[in-house]
Amino acid sequence: MKSLQIVAIPYSINTPMAFQAIADLPAPVWLDSGRPVAPGGRFDIISADPLATLELDAHTREPFSELDDLLCELAPQDSDAQLPFCGGAIGYAGYELGMAENFLAPDPRPTGLPAGFFGLYSWALIVDHQLCASHLVFHPACTDIQVRDLIARFNAVSWQDEASTGRFALGAPFAHEFSRDDYCRRIERILDYIRAGDIYQANFTQRFTAPFEGDPLAAYLALRSQVAGPFSAYLDLAGGQILSLSPERFIHADGSSVQTEPIKGTAPRHPDPVEDTRVAEALQHSVKDRAENLMIVDLLRNDFSKRCRSGSVRVPELFELATFANVHHLVSRITGELPEGSYFTDLLGACFPGGSITGAPKRRAMEIIRELELSPRGIYCGSIGYLSSCGRADTNIAIRTFNTSDGLVTGAAGGGIVADSSPAAEHDECLNKIGMLLATLETMA
Repeated sequence: MKSLQIVAIPYSINTPMAFQAIADLPAPVWLDSGRPVAPGGRFDIISADPLATLELDAHTREPFSELDDLLCELAPQDSDAQLPFCGGAIGYAGYELGMAENFLAPDPRPTGLPAGFFGLYSWALIVDHQLCASHLVFHPACTDIQVRDLIARFNAVSWQDEASTGRFALGAPFAHEFSRDDYCRRIERILDYIRAGDIYQANFTQRFTAPFEGDPLAAYLALRSQVAGPFSAYLDLAGGQILSLSPERFIHADGSSVQTEPIKGTAPRHPDPVEDTRVAEALQHSVKDRAENLMIVDLLRNDFSKRCRSGSVRVPELFELATFANVHHLVSRITGELPEGSYFTDLLGACFPGGSITGAPKRRAMEIIRELELSPRGIYCGSIGYLSSCGRADTNIAIRTFNTSDGLVTGAAGGGIVADSSPAAEHDECLNKIGMLLATLETMA
């Protein structure tokens, strides 16, 4: 019987060249640590040519059960302490797949790409930036021809070169879904709901769309050089591409141990180091931002408690400062333990979509989001990640995320609205979050 095969290849931080080595294969995927721009990310996971695929639509009643069925098509493998992935499912679940679990009607409005997509990948390149090591990992389902081809591809890579991409250019500047006044009016409506006691918080977003021509990988690499996050991703699928520069983890699993790391609270970076430090310290002590973060921590503790072992849910980190290229964030961490016989997909479904991008209480906040936002979110505010046959999994919250389809590139941004939110300040925060990304794409030619 064949066993897991692991082949060492030269370590390089030049992961764009690694991805380009397999970009001609079907459905190539790159779960990107964001190194060297982003702090904190450890692994890059690159794969292509899935054995099977799962496409989900907004009417799918049990999308995460179907994902578990897909994963079960690969034989389980023993875990290796240094390998996050040894064959399994990689893909995305869009925001609209969270309706059924939250007792809401499906949202069938078109989103360009399917509501969800996962491929069953039998191999991966794992680049470990902590140990400075790279390995090709082949599940026993890989054929000998596939193994030889992939080893040859990566041995032929010129790691000192830069990835070569085609031209990317927008046909017009990004169109904003809302004017400033309209955005502020909708924030006022959310504040009315908060004052009425319907909700404590709602995450309100808007979309930005532009026509484009050229190679989306070029756009991703340009964005990556500016604002990469530790949970970034590039997926090149049949219907279009996903370009995610996310700084936020959704749920990570290592066997029965699970954790989530919500981000709530944002302040823009400042070019002057003294002022930048002052802004960061002000964020850490902001009563509004800490309250906003705490509401989401309570929501996610409740979501974890639906599936985790009784008494196992903890909050070891609260209001930690995380700094990125364009903003500072407040990040907390919630941990738990799954009971024996439980599946990661059960927890994923119970927590989806992430509380940091809905509001609290979740179901009512999602109803208000649907009422006030003009279009469905699609991949934005959904999740991208992997589920490995060795019992590990990791997923992001797909913020700072664009998708391309039908000649259009679409991104989105927003923020959490609480009782003392200022509509004008919330509009400014929305543009602060996405401004550098829009400008990067608008200046490409």
